[in-house]
Amino acid sequence: MRAHDKIICRMVFKLVQRDRQDGEMCGAVRPFAPISILPAAGSIFYAQEKECETPVSILVKDALVYEDGRFVSRDLSIPAQGGAVAFHSLHVFPGFADVHVHLREPGFSYKETIASGTRAAAHGGYCAVCAMPNLNPVPDGLESLEAQRSVIARDACVQVLPYGAITVGEKGEALSDMAAMAPYVCAFSDDGRGVQSDDMMRAAMREAKRLGKLICAHCEDNSLLSGGCIHDGEYARLHGHRGISSESEWRQVARDLALVRETGCGYHVCHVSTKESVALIRQAKRDGLDVTCETGPHYLTLTDMDLQEDGRFKMNPPIRSAADRDALIEGLLDGTIDMIATDHAPHSAEEKSRGLEGSLMGVVGLETAFSVLYTHLVQKGVLRLEKLIELLRGNPCRRFGIDLPAPENLTAFDLSESYEIQPGDFLSMGRATPFAGERVTGKCKFTIAGGKIAWLSSSTEN
Repeated sequence: MRAHDKIICRMVFKLVQRDRQDGEMCGAVRPFAPISILPAAGSIFYAQEKECETPVSILVKDALVYEDGRFVSRDLSIPAQGGAVAFHSLHVFPGFADVHVHLREPGFSYKETIASGTRAAAHGGYCAVCAMPNLNPVPDGLESLEAQRSVIARDACVQVLPYGAITVGEKGEALSDMAAMAPYVCAFSDDGRGVQSDDMMRAAMREAKRLGKLICAHCEDNSLLSGGCIHDGEYARLHGHRGISSESEWRQVARDLALVRETGCGYHVCHVSTKESVALIRQAKRDGLDVTCETGPHYLTLTDMDLQEDGRFKMNPPIRSAADRDALIEGLLDGTIDMIATDHAPHSAEEKSRGLEGSLMGVVGLETAFSVLYTHLVQKGVLRLEKLIELLRGNPCRRFGIDLPAPENLTAFDLSESYEIQPGDFLSMGRATPFAGERVTGKCKFTIAGGKIAWLSSSTEN
């Protein structure tokens, strides 16, 4: 630990000792639970990866703690040996779960690692992430899956649940060894590409049904693609870009829903972006199919007319029209859309420096999701805060069987603090976000994952 950071730790500890001597913290703090808070992966992570050498107690005066669907006002104490840090008036939530994250390791560690990606998750309030299988090697059998699981066991500071691939190498030509992987994966997906063959997807759904696992589909019909880079809408026409049609998504959603009706498989649609997909999923639920879906923060808060000629606005599926955004919000409100996932997809700076046409698809989102959603949806009266927490935590945990018991998994935000999103402050190795420079409200102050402090802000001034 650097000398400057040691000074920060000593200053915080002295301030808390002074408060105790003055009687402000002594006797007034009710313990949250008798749990042992230990440093994650051997250390406590601070802003900019600063570290404090010993575990610390966390004290929150006048916390609003989310319990059983409502907020309870009380003081909060999370005890540990060593020093202590104190906060005031934080909102304390159950730790979030993101079912759609790309951690890039093994195979692409120049973009992200499991260590950096899970630190970013904790920085954003996430205690669990589901890691997509577009890796090298692709986890399509036990041997390749173990390459990923061994790094997770060594480096992750939050819970990581890997996906298994649907097909060998995600090539869509032969089924993966789904049965061997089933006990060790959260679900099966070929995310990054759609399964083009009806027969292959039918066989995958039948096997997933037999194994009691979900099929999570990236819905994209390659026959309807024409080399587009953004939504086939007004911005594309004004700026001369090739567009990605909405039909390339919803046509495959319709195909898969017919196969779900045939096979009875549990099915989840990844990153829904079009109004037609929302309508199809809404009807499927009314018909009693075992179907859920997700969308992302950028699809809920931006439209294609917000685009700029910059790779940080390029992802797949693309940001679509205002009508699509409004349909997604309606889907959140009526329960058609079950959860919000970030589709955190980091790339190198060079890979995102080629503009809309040349940059790779994908943006980061773990460290901005809550603040963006709170600012755009909760503060504007679109969603209640309690609903947002269910979309980020309750619903994904129930659907994917993610076990995040309280109080070992929680996060705390200062909902009075506004800040400007600066990618240079991210713990993720990825920096490309469409929200760079935007002023948002709600800053994560600490995250406890698995009974360990996975993120703790170096600033207690709130």
